[in-house]
Amino acid sequence: MTSASTRSFDSAYDHGFVRTAACTIPIAIADPRRNAEVVIEQARACHDDAVALAVFPELCLSGYSIDDLFLQDAVLDGVVEAVGEIARATADLLPVLVVGAPLRHRNRVYNTAVVIHRGEVLGVVPKSLVPTYREFYERRHFAPGDDVRGQVLTLGGVAVPFGTELLFEAVDVPGFVLHVEVCEDMWVPVPPSAEAALAGATVLVNLSGSPITVGRAEDRHLLCRSASSRCLAAYVYAAAGQGESSNDLSWDGQTMIYENGVLLVETERFPDGPRRAVADVDVDLLRQERMRMGTFDDNRRTHAARTDAFRAVPFTLDAPRTDVGLRRHVDRFPFVPDDPERLALDCYEAFNIQVSALEQRMRYIGEPKLVIGVSGGLDSTHALLVAARAMDRLGRPRTDILGYTLPGFATSEHTKSNAYALGEALGITFEEIDIRPAAREMLEKMGHPFAQGEPVYDVTFENVQAGLRTDYLFRLANANNGIVVGTGDLSEMALGWCTYGVGDQMSHYAVNTGVPKTLIQHLVRWVIASGEVDEHATEVLQSVLDTRITPELVPAGEDEEVQSTEASIGPYNLHDFTLFYVLRHGFRPSKIAFLAHHAWRDAEAGQWPPGFPEDAHFAYDLSEIRRWLEVFLKRFFGFAQFKRTALPNGPKVMAGGALSPRGEWRAPSDSKAHAWLEELEQMLPAPQEARPAGGRHS
Repeated sequence: MTSASTRSFDSAYDHGFVRTAACTIPIAIADPRRNAEVVIEQARACHDDAVALAVFPELCLSGYSIDDLFLQDAVLDGVVEAVGEIARATADLLPVLVVGAPLRHRNRVYNTAVVIHRGEVLGVVPKSLVPTYREFYERRHFAPGDDVRGQVLTLGGVAVPFGTELLFEAVDVPGFVLHVEVCEDMWVPVPPSAEAALAGATVLVNLSGSPITVGRAEDRHLLCRSASSRCLAAYVYAAAGQGESSNDLSWDGQTMIYENGVLLVETERFPDGPRRAVADVDVDLLRQERMRMGTFDDNRRTHAARTDAFRAVPFTLDAPRTDVGLRRHVDRFPFVPDDPERLALDCYEAFNIQVSALEQRMRYIGEPKLVIGVSGGLDSTHALLVAARAMDRLGRPRTDILGYTLPGFATSEHTKSNAYALGEALGITFEEIDIRPAAREMLEKMGHPFAQGEPVYDVTFENVQAGLRTDYLFRLANANNGIVVGTGDLSEMALGWCTYGVGDQMSHYAVNTGVPKTLIQHLVRWVIASGEVDEHATEVLQSVLDTRITPELVPAGEDEEVQSTEASIGPYNLHDFTLFYVLRHGFRPSKIAFLAHHAWRDAEAGQWPPGFPEDAHFAYDLSEIRRWLEVFLKRFFGFAQFKRTALPNGPKVMAGGALSPRGEWRAPSDSKAHAWLEELEQMLPAPQEARPAGGRHS
């Protein structure tokens, strides 16, 4: 990646994206000149769309289905001329073009992919595996290319690299390394692309003929998704369609692009006319994934005899450094799927991960009672639902859950009534302990101004209450042969938004520490929808869902405005967005801001998760995104690690990451946020008047 001083915040290419097109075109059988014209037309359209890589179907310059016409010199001569014409006509265009062509070499014809960029043929890749079974009869015409390595092929009087071991590497776009295979190559146990990925290829492309039969499209999806996932790569697939011979077969022109197991885009099948599946592939993400998964490079070492023999073919892409948009979907809530079925499955798994983990801890300890502070807010409500389900699965009465509401100086009647109603609806043992007398006495002993009637609501005032609540819960657990169930979530742990030690940072077992704040509301909705609770409990849960997020530690002001967590530290919508990309991918702050800007700038654009309240469809402008990103960086990297280092046990839930020092995240407690803040400031300077707020520090 180039330095921040030479990068543009607005450019997708400067954030590690490579715009890629999988193209299918109408084929003119055995008419290379006409096919070249169509390729050139599409290349120009791709250039206008700032596409860096355009992949066309197998044998698209001649047609795949021409049988013995592959051995006719008139056709083969025409293909060579077509390659030359494409190179000349696209000399001033951006895209790297990968086109299918039958080419002569020595005494045979090869089924090849020709890689062309800015007027030059960079190299030619032969099809490794040539099928002769069922409807395929390719060996009648083509030589297999699996043994072609280190060779050159003369094309139009010019010697060009020829082999299956070619890697086309953009010297000015770090991480953009291209490998090509052809159709059948991906249908075998060890495809050429697997070795290429180990050798460094991040973008794997497949030019395919692939006549369509019932079920084959689904098989292609399976293979492309699997290849992209196992190889930590993008996989770009383009199949032949309209114009191929219907003597005995039909063609659907399927195109798709996968990235690390995720389908980015696909086109309609059986199209009339040319189609392009276009998406911005994140080679930066792929590079990060490979760094994190050390076994990927260990696997390369196992196969080093072959992977070390790959040849690099360098080229300069000269991509635009301006705003070309972003051609990929970016979830507003990366922890929360937009698809209803996927969200339901994620909620099922998350809930049961929490329940089964708590069950195991209870079995090991010896069937303790569960002590839990119930505030009437979202986190404690969800933890209580987990506890109730665990008791049910163990065959124990829910009365062995000891729920306590611990009102302080700012507890509202609304949340307290929610807590009471929830305890009653779930059938747990429920009590109230007023912490205000003890808190007042402690503040008085400390000489705090509040004890003398002054409205001083500082960190000490807040943490006296938070600490007393936890202190009561631990002592109640001692008295009742129980354990304290922690309710704090992953987002709070990330920001350090908890009171350290004798406070809500601590418990005997923390069921929510693997669950981000933005998912918890959907987990509660899932509990309602799945029939886990009765109608009365459903009403209470809905009331909790409608309650504003607040620590309830500072009394409401004269305008009756209650203390708001998000007013202090920022919206969890944005913090969870940042958390995902910090934990899962280690992205630079500027890239996270770039993605957040595209995800959150328009409330009307894109999908929202099912059940998400319409009155909460917010948008954030770039200045807000930058402001709260800076808050996150200061809190996450600057001071909150000491709280995470001392976290109690709790299950990892999300693939996006965890913060337990015994699990996925290990970091020093005395680090600083300078490197992240400097990168953000260089790429996206803060307005002089805007400086972010702080928040609770202990």
